Amino acid sequence: MTTTSGPDETLPAALRTEALEQLLTERGLIDPKMIDGIITTYETNVGPLNGAKVVARAWTDPEYRRRLLEDGTAAIKELGFGGFQGEHIVVVENTPTTHNVVVCTLCSCYPWPVLGLPPGWYKDPAYRARVVKEPRAVLSEMGLDLDDDVQITVRDSTSEVRWLVLPERPAGTEHLTEQELVPLVTRDAMVGVAKVAAP
Repeated sequence: MTTTSGPDETLPAALRTEALEQLLTERGLIDPKMIDGIITTYETNVGPLNGAKVVARAWTDPEYRRRLLEDGTAAIKELGFGGFQGEHIVVVENTPTTHNVVVCTLCSCYPWPVLGLPPGWYKDPAYRARVVKEPRAVLSEMGLDLDDDVQITVRDSTSEVRWLVLPERPAGTEHLTEQELVPLVTRDAMVGVAKVAAP
């Protein structure tokens, strides 16, 4: 009788990932230099800056905002962003009465071309499970308290659809240019766990 064992889920995810990478490397299925190159690219060259540029353009150009909400992938590509993990991006807008927050309940699907690599909390099983059941409580714990009359919609990203939140433009920023707005937009606001603060 042959027995097999799966991954030890009591080990930290980082250790399991390292073991899997080592196994795939030993079998010649991946090139560690290629993996390191991808991580470096998304950590240092992409990050959430691309998404901030998309948001700032939508805040200052109503026609671009319309196109972004109609077809996120195509509108984002207009600014030169796209590719791996960004093939099917849907953009939803937060308003004073409607708030969207993104999760990937299966794993960590995320729009890399506009947000870079997902943060650790986004991949945490507790966030993935709880934000679906009690989004208002989870957002509050993360520092975002929403009024009871604000409707919260949880968007579940998958390999087929990756969600991006168009946050509310903060009051008092009407005089700022598109370039001046970019530094205000945070990754967390584009995931929906924070709002953009005025300078």
